[in-house]
Formats: sequence, structure tokens, C-alpha cells
Amino acid sequence: MAKKIEETVSLIDTFAEFKETKSIDYATMVNVLEESFRSVIAKMYGSDENYDMIVNPGKGDCEIYRNRVVVADDEVTDPNREISLSEAQKIASDYEVGEDVSERIDFSKFGRRAILNLRQTLASRILELEHDALYNKYKDRVGDVVSAEVYQVWKNEIMLVDDEGNELIMLKSQQIPGDFFRKGDIVRAVVDRVDNANNNPKIYLSRTAPEFLQRLLEAEVPEINDGLITVRRIARIPGERAKIAVESYDDRIAPVGAVVGVKGSRVHGIVRELRNENLDVINYTANPSLFIQRALAPATISNIVIDEENKSAQVYLKPKEVSLAIGKGGLNIKLAGMITGYNIDVFREAEEDVDDPNMGDVYLDDFTDEVDEWVIEALKKQGYQTARQVMAVSREQLAEEADLELDTVDHLLKVLFAEFEQDEAE
Repeated sequence: MAKKIEETVSLIDTFAEFKETKSIDYATMVNVLEESFRSVIAKMYGSDENYDMIVNPGKGDCEIYRNRVVVADDEVTDPNREISLSEAQKIASDYEVGEDVSERIDFSKFGRRAILNLRQTLASRILELEHDALYNKYKDRVGDVVSAEVYQVWKNEIMLVDDEGNELIMLKSQQIPGDFFRKGDIVRAVVDRVDNANNNPKIYLSRTAPEFLQRLLEAEVPEINDGLITVRRIARIPGERAKIAVESYDDRIAPVGAVVGVKGSRVHGIVRELRNENLDVINYTANPSLFIQRALAPATISNIVIDEENKSAQVYLKPKEVSLAIGKGGLNIKLAGMITGYNIDVFREAEEDVDDPNMGDVYLDDFTDEVDEWVIEALKKQGYQTARQVMAVSREQLAEEADLELDTVDHLLKVLFAEFEQDEAE
């Protein structure tokens, strides 16, 4: 009697453990329980086809009915599918040969081995379903920011757990150099990748990926989240410095100012999250020459030669501008190359060329993102190739020679003088 009670309790415990698995919905739980019972019965009797089951997870039991055909007492060949007439009449006295008998079976009577087999089968299926649930939860979230609690810290990685207790991994190489975590810390990171080898999903997080900075910007700058400003490119050296190229399709919005905010108010929180990583925000342009010039800020370029085929650029600067272009530890020029996609070589101008009035000029083609191309073509037809050549002529002369409206000329000159404002001040 004690053994039967123990086996029944064990079976109820099996149901209770399964019910605690929150990642599995009710319908799936019922199906898995039924499959598990059928699997055990099939192993015991060779087949489960003649069994009907009603699973009651709430009650912690399963009603099992075995269907057998009544045969004469001496004609039973398969006890699992056939029942003798005398045995059938013990269930109901009016049974006759050829009729079907449906008999309820108490699974706990199958014995300890059957219940143990059931528990093992359920444990295997639960683990499989949990793995599927974890993979399905994160497979489409690559690039999204998640918050998780640090559970364990090792030398080369840390383990975190999300709000459902799922384990996440962040390798040392994906942590910002200034990161230092203790157990219990809440960490924000981006989902970097999801591996699912042998149906054993592993979720990897990153705080060094450009996407992490992208998501932080979207959270802090409403214009980016609303689509008024687009982050076109990001280049990062985590924990040190980053360059962000932004673009606005609304002339009323200055993208750089909107992203940075008044006195950097909109990026303060991001800088703290990135362990004081310096952020340079620049205007994006499809013009490679102008884009490289902006990417090398705060240095002022005197001249630039682009090799489109080899994706390289030779940049010429005055001696005092070289160190600004390279930056501390070479960070500025490295990031400029990363964000523009060009291999940038810096050349120092010869001293005798420093005061040459022709140096520091910019070709008109470099302003196509701010000035209509037909305006530039009209000026080039009149022999104007560079900005300084245009700036040296009166607005009236330009309008007459190139057949332009004065308003168009005024806009052109405003753009050109703005580009050389620093040089003119010097």
C-alpha cells in the first residue's frame, strides 16, 4: 500500500514540475504530456494505437483507456489488443465476442519503472521546449537592446539572466574596456547573435557593437526615433571615441545640433553608459571628398585627392593641422577611415606652400549636397572650378555670366563662405 501511494505522489509531482514551466503554453503542455504517456505505453506494450487519453494537468492526473476486442477464452493472441470473454464479463456481464471493451487504467499501477520513464521523457521534452522557446524569443531580436542581471562573472565572459531566468552570455571582447560588473548588477547591451547548435541556443550580448550606440541614440533623440533624422553610419573604438554620421530630410532640422542637444544634453547619458566614450557627430554626405573632410574634423584640410577605384584618399594639410587630423593615438584618422570607408593618407604641406593663396581651396563638385548640380554646372561652363574662384567675383557678375537668379547666387555664396569661415577669420 505504501509503495502505491509513493508512486502516485511521484506521478503528481511530475505534473506539478511540468506546470511550473512558464515558457510552455497550456495546449502545448497537454500535447506533450499525452505524447509522453503514449511513448511510455508504446515501450511497454509495443503500441499505443488502442489507447485513449484525457490529460488533466490541473488535477495532476491522466485518464487512460485501453480499447480491446472481446474474443473467446482460448483465442487470445495479443493481450494488449484482445480480452477473453470471461475477463470482459467481469467488467460487464453482457459483453459478447466481437464487441469492444474500453477499460480505464491507473497509470500508477504500471509500476515505479514506468513512472520513472515518464519523468525522464517529460524532462527531455521540457528541456527541448525551453530551448525552442528561448531561441524563438531572441532569434528576431538581434540588434535590440535588452536589460539583464549579472549572475556570474568569469575571466573571459559574464553570464546574465533576463526577467524570465534565461541565461545570456557576454564575452570579454564584447565589453567596453571600462566595464566592471558584479553579481546583481543590471546591464544594458544589444543582442549580438543567437547560436542554436544541436538545439542548444546560446544568446550573446554586446556593448561594443555599433548597433548598441545606434539604439541608445534612438532612445535619447526623439527625431531619430520618429524618422526625422537618420543615422547613416557609425564608427566606434569602444570606450575611447566614436563618430556618428547623421542626415535630415527636413531643412528645418539641423541634424548635428538635434542629436547633440543644448550643451550636449542629449548625449550625456549615452556618454556615461559608454564609459565616457567621446562622440563626434557630423553631417553625412554622399560626396566622398566632403565627407572625408568632415570626418577629419577638427582638422582643416587644404587639399584632397580621391582614388575611387582603390577607395583611398590623399589628404594635404598645413603642419599645424596634421596632429588634429591624426588625433590622440591615431584615433581620429582611424575613425575617419572607418566611417567613410576610405584608406586615408595624411601629407604635410611643404613650408613654402603654407602661404600660397591657392591652397585650401575646394572644388565646386564637393558642394553638390548643398547646391543644385545644375548651378555648379552653369558656373563650370564659365570657367569656375573652385570655391575661391567663385568667391572672388561679385554676385552680380556671377548672376550675369552664368545666367542665374540673384537669390540662387546668394545661396551659393552663403554655402561657400560658410565652408571657409574659419580660414577667413584666421
